[in-house]
Amino acid sequence: MYDPTRLAALVAVAEAGSIGRAAARLGYTAPALSQQLAKLEREAGTALLVRHHRGARLTAAGELLLVRARRALDELDRARHELAQLAGLSGGRLRVGTFMTAGTHLLPPVLSAFRRAHPDVELSVTEYEPPLGMRAVALGEVDLALTHAYVPGDPMPAPEGVRLEPLLTEELVLVTAPGHVLSAGQGRLPLSGLAGQPLVSMAPANPHRRGVEAALAAAGASVAVRCESPGYAVVCALVSAGLGVAVVPEMTAAGSVTPLGVRRLEPPELHRTISVAYRPGGGSPAADTLQALLRGAFTRGGAVQ
Repeated sequence: MYDPTRLAALVAVAEAGSIGRAAARLGYTAPALSQQLAKLEREAGTALLVRHHRGARLTAAGELLLVRARRALDELDRARHELAQLAGLSGGRLRVGTFMTAGTHLLPPVLSAFRRAHPDVELSVTEYEPPLGMRAVALGEVDLALTHAYVPGDPMPAPEGVRLEPLLTEELVLVTAPGHVLSAGQGRLPLSGLAGQPLVSMAPANPHRRGVEAALAAAGASVAVRCESPGYAVVCALVSAGLGVAVVPEMTAAGSVTPLGVRRLEPPELHRTISVAYRPGGGSPAADTLQALLRGAFTRGGAVQ
């Protein structure tokens, strides 16, 4: 059975004429949408797109599937609307908390799918730096919140009455300026290979910084923190400018607007887990529906791959 998310990606490319424009319309990054289309081609067992310098066009097989995809998506939209009316999702409000990376790369396509299915539900999104999103759920300020935890890093238990459902785990990777010697090697780079490198790091109280620096120290890599920034966008920009190297989540590296060299690290145990915080038994039908969409999109390797 074809995944509706991938069928929607095919329709978007057919209408937009390029993967980049289709990705912007759906709220994906272009690489993420390309992976969705590649998976659809594997499901179909044939090429569906021909990429060229001006964009992309559908093959004969792609055109055939496009007709069926539109019909299937229309039927699914009708079913969602009818079910929403039965479940009380024809109105009301859904309040969502997120942190910057998830709000930029993960949440938009899921909220877009929710909006298509439930256009009458009012949506609001508020940014919280973890772990503040969990507290917002506990206080009833938002219905759900995306949050994260790092390994290594200080554990952040959920407040009373709040549970965490893990959605995805991503590695922490080394980012450097383009052409840097550390990003040019093959295979994983041992943490000890960062010894003596100037490190662009987060603010001193950030648990990610403390955990990464502890791991580097345990591996015998004594680093000098040359720059500090409260956000990954600035960290990546400083790294790209040659002010040092950094250890960041893989999604952050892939979504950087400045050019970077990227290399995986050894051991691969350094990672970040992204979870959704919620109140068991206290969710509205809209919150339960969005949580199911988040679970489906991420745990099956969908929108975030």
